[in-house]
Amino acid sequence: MTPFTYSRASDTASAVQFGAMAQAKYLGGGTNLVDLLRETIEQPSSLIDVTGLSSAITPTADGGLLIGAAAKNTALAEHRLVLSHYPMLTRSIVAGASAQIRNMATVGGNILQRTRCAYFYDTEGSRCNKRSLGQGCDAIDGFNRNHAILGASSSCVATHPSDMCVALAALDALVHLQGPTGARVIPLVDLHLLPDNDPGKETVLLPGELITAIELPSPLVGGRSTYRKVRDRASYAFALVSVAAILAVEDGKVTGVRLAFGGVAPKPWRAKKAENALLGAPATEATFRKAAEAELAHATPLSGNGFKVELAIRTVAALMTSLAGDQS
Repeated sequence: MTPFTYSRASDTASAVQFGAMAQAKYLGGGTNLVDLLRETIEQPSSLIDVTGLSSAITPTADGGLLIGAAAKNTALAEHRLVLSHYPMLTRSIVAGASAQIRNMATVGGNILQRTRCAYFYDTEGSRCNKRSLGQGCDAIDGFNRNHAILGASSSCVATHPSDMCVALAALDALVHLQGPTGARVIPLVDLHLLPDNDPGKETVLLPGELITAIELPSPLVGGRSTYRKVRDRASYAFALVSVAAILAVEDGKVTGVRLAFGGVAPKPWRAKKAENALLGAPATEATFRKAAEAELAHATPLSGNGFKVELAIRTVAALMTSLAGDQS
């Protein structure tokens, strides 16, 4: 492990001041960053502990929710307003990790966790463009069962590992940022980048920028929501395919829909094509399947993960049919 200095931020201003230093990293729960430090994938010269910053979860004036970035995943999943207004978010967090990890992990850290691609972690024997641009990507022609079918590139086919982010994408969450040049708010769906030619650049964060809060808008009127994660085993495992869905139905037709995928792309994947196909359409299994097929029409499977296309389509159709049935 590379030597580093450690500082504990007492407020956002001091955190950003420390974070503006070269090769500095913000430390939340450390459930991903510490592993990356041990593997020498991350080699910061300084760590800024931000766990003492805001962890409050408070309602907003417009009926939404403001979540401090230092809130623990367990606290968020168990919060009464999340359980009552955003149950999909609770389901995604509980599906995402063991209780011990949820108790340590922070919301901000979860959003910024890095891929669990085995080739990314194999620093001794595998080529990875995320670690060193220009090396190549051994996953493309290797064991790629868990890799991306949407949004990948010839440089990288890794998937984003977060379950919580998939739910946040479907919920139209906003990310509050504070950096050396000031504050800004961006949609969560715009935070993460697709790999293109530079897989090591994973977010739009500027140097020294810190996630301070996540904001959820008020729930979709008349909508019901849920999250389903398909994985190789029921115990702690990353998604092969996951789906976060919100559906509102009136008189047998879709009046509102939000849909996002996990386990299939380098970022939480908002399924806009499927949403557009569903609005105003009959709330039937056939319609849901056709919309999912439209979203997956341009999928580019690898040698070992072609099954993900049909798996995603079936998961969407089953999940949306269940939600529609709850409103009939």
